[in-house]
Amino acid sequence: MPGAIRMRFLNFGHFLDHYVLLIFPTAVLAIERDWQMSYSQALSLSTPMFLTFALATLPAGWLGDRWPRVHMMSLFYVGCGGCCLAAALAPGPVALSAAMAGLGLFAAIYHPVGIAMVTEAATRRGQALAVNGVWGNMGLAVAAISTDFLAERFGWRMSFLAPGVMALFLGGLHILLAKSGSRAHANSEHPQPAEAPSDPDHRVMMRVLTFVAAAALFGGVIFNAVSLSLPKLLSERLASHTNSLSEIGSYAALIFAVAGLAQLPVGWFLDRYSVRPLLFVLFISQALLLYVTAWVTGYAILPVAMVLVLSMFAWIPVSSWLVGSYVPANWRSRVFSIEYTLSLGTTALVVPALSWMHGTGYGFQDQFTLLAVFAAIVLLAAVVLPRRRPSLNVPSAA
Repeated sequence: MPGAIRMRFLNFGHFLDHYVLLIFPTAVLAIERDWQMSYSQALSLSTPMFLTFALATLPAGWLGDRWPRVHMMSLFYVGCGGCCLAAALAPGPVALSAAMAGLGLFAAIYHPVGIAMVTEAATRRGQALAVNGVWGNMGLAVAAISTDFLAERFGWRMSFLAPGVMALFLGGLHILLAKSGSRAHANSEHPQPAEAPSDPDHRVMMRVLTFVAAAALFGGVIFNAVSLSLPKLLSERLASHTNSLSEIGSYAALIFAVAGLAQLPVGWFLDRYSVRPLLFVLFISQALLLYVTAWVTGYAILPVAMVLVLSMFAWIPVSSWLVGSYVPANWRSRVFSIEYTLSLGTTALVVPALSWMHGTGYGFQDQFTLLAVFAAIVLLAAVVLPRRRPSLNVPSAA
């Protein structure tokens, strides 16, 4: 498969991955009305999706360093599409939870495999990761607005059916293009870096991985909690102004879309300057904004949430850039799998935690205050990062 076409599939795959994971948190507002369930009961139906997503990320990374990654990307597209169709046809809560479990299983493929492919193919790693990250953020934005639109006009089942058909079509196209590629392209799944000047500094690498682990764990909780709760947060804080699902979805989509563009200047910065000052600014801002979000009400929630999500999304390419810059190429899928097991996999804990806190009276004030503390922890972890920039390429490990 030609490199330009492959990169388009990688970028749209990131879009699709975040889209399918965010269908349920928005559709749940319609599901709870349709099936006469409370919000906490309906939200808990998505727990299997995030559980399998967390459990499957590590084996996906292991396979990504051993099996042709282009084949795994085909499996990602076809699997996500099939599980979306199963969710659309689910006759009841048990079947819907099973479909969500399958969706999490196949969605787990993208980050350890797709992001590793992006870091290997790019000459300007920061820019490539930023563009790829924007595609993922657009998946969040489009999921919020399109799911509300489809659920409100055609029922929540259509919000799974439409992306499922699209994913299956793209999966079939990806398989055809992969088969038509030359043997040279097939053998380029694990390309060697252009240079291998020396062995990587293992002490520096361990410091970087320490930060990546802390940012993945605590930053992952922040990212997932805010992403999952944003529609409900806007619904509560704007309750005296609107109760329209489509309007709330439009606000969430606008926030995700505008904030997602923050990765572009971050990618430019990463290709030129030291990462430490950038992280200090981002996480100081994030801690303050999380605390403000805990208390603000009315339409003031919209600009505050916008800047919060902007700071939250801006740091996403930083971890991938650190892994791509300090970790040997033939270990990256496994390192990415560990990172994303901690970051995105925390959703398996975030979903029941949010359900429990809502059910026991701990609202968004308590939740976002706790998230502000987590942002401060990531800020402290950034102190261990090296001050100087790394060399462009990292050799393969022996």
